[in-house]
Amino acid sequence: MGGTAAISGGVVWLPDHEQMAAHGKTDSPDEAKAYFQSLDHGEMDEAVLGAFVTEARQMHSFLTGIDAIKLTMMPDYPDYYQDRPGAKADGGRSLDNELFDFTALGEWKDRVFQNGPSPRMMLRETPLGGSSGMVDPAILQKRAEQDQRGWGQALVGRLLKACLDRGIEPMLGCGGYRLCVENGRVTGAIVERDGQQKTMTARQGVVLATGGFEWNEALKHAFLRGPLDAPASPPTNKGDGLKMAMAAGAGLGNMTSAWWVPTLAIPESEWQSGETRNMPVLIERTLPHGILVNREGKRFCNEAANYSALAGAFHQFDPATYAYPNLPAYLIFDSHYRERYPLASFMPGTPLPDWVAQAETLEELATKIGVDARNLPATVNRFNDLAERLDDQDFARGKTDYDRFYGDRSRDGAAATLGALTKAPFYAVEIKMGALGTNGGPKTNALAQILDVDGQPIAGLFGAGNVISAPTGSVYAGAGGTLGPALTFGYIAGRAAAKRFNQ
Repeated sequence: MGGTAAISGGVVWLPDHEQMAAHGKTDSPDEAKAYFQSLDHGEMDEAVLGAFVTEARQMHSFLTGIDAIKLTMMPDYPDYYQDRPGAKADGGRSLDNELFDFTALGEWKDRVFQNGPSPRMMLRETPLGGSSGMVDPAILQKRAEQDQRGWGQALVGRLLKACLDRGIEPMLGCGGYRLCVENGRVTGAIVERDGQQKTMTARQGVVLATGGFEWNEALKHAFLRGPLDAPASPPTNKGDGLKMAMAAGAGLGNMTSAWWVPTLAIPESEWQSGETRNMPVLIERTLPHGILVNREGKRFCNEAANYSALAGAFHQFDPATYAYPNLPAYLIFDSHYRERYPLASFMPGTPLPDWVAQAETLEELATKIGVDARNLPATVNRFNDLAERLDDQDFARGKTDYDRFYGDRSRDGAAATLGALTKAPFYAVEIKMGALGTNGGPKTNALAQILDVDGQPIAGLFGAGNVISAPTGSVYAGAGGTLGPALTFGYIAGRAAAKRFNQ
């Protein structure tokens, strides 16, 4: 159990939470609302957005008070759109999980989904959180002996422990099939378990929280605005909840969008069910001595930009060729990069796998990967000139604090992300368009009630997380931009269902 959250960094983006004042920071629901609305393209419902920015603080206090979460603010992690009203360029809204002792879960400790070694660090101790990633090996060994885990494992583990402490035991291996509807009210759900269908009766209501549909080819082709070839989420996200809601008459919103992220397919890394695992490319594309190019061998974006918004560049459509010219894309880097920085899990000084192309010249490299062998050297020469001047006049890379956050923080200013490609051999890897999850689905109101096609609540049906039309539309506000609304709308849904039952 745990899905995408369990394998994620586990960061939670929350406005106006209690820890901000202790760090000398101020915030308010109105500031957060202004931030989102400055980025809105008509997909947000003002009341639903208002519910998130208003109830987030209460959710945080409630779950903290019952020991279901334990979060610590990352004070310097900036919001992604720093030039917008209400943004916090100096950070404060992204919170990290404290380590959680998985031995406290007893027989449940091995039932939280993971794919690979357990994370023994908190995210704020790693480069993703702005740190060095260096922790005393003795401390890491002690954490391993005690099975202390960070990241999304800590988030899901602590939430699970809070359930188990209250006698709430999840039923695993149940696939969502259909909702039970009687006289216009949802009274339960039909699930499939061990090849058999089972009807589950609900007294208070059904809450859909099944994740997105990024692994369902039919649904992707039906709804998304452009290719999503390499999801970064687990392959269990196949749209079960979306299909259940649609069959019950739900109205839909935000269906063309997703929590986009460039990804790198790792052929030797597979999910437990056999699918190739795709890694979000957050750091690699922002480091000095590397650029992204398209099939013509040309740069097409600010490589260090916010990963979710960056999809707009990948999804550019050329009506003349009736194709997406920036897909596939390639990360091109030189030996300065290779000597200093990791590529995925391949550290400097270790052999690279065969799927990383290598050549002594840029022309030869271009031929190997199938891009224009005349354009690539010219593109690199142009970028090198701009990088030497620390002024990317083409795409403004390195201008913002966010651009530099994932770069080489041992370098000052724009040099943290800008560096010339001059040292052979040169390297290339294909970068695909992926997503952390989709963010469209059944619409809800401010009480997390799922609405029908006429905009009226479907009695007894609620939703939270990536299965619903995101309260923040297509805007990924900052680190933790999915988990903050998911937790908040889970809290809202639970309260609304309980209130209906107790009336």
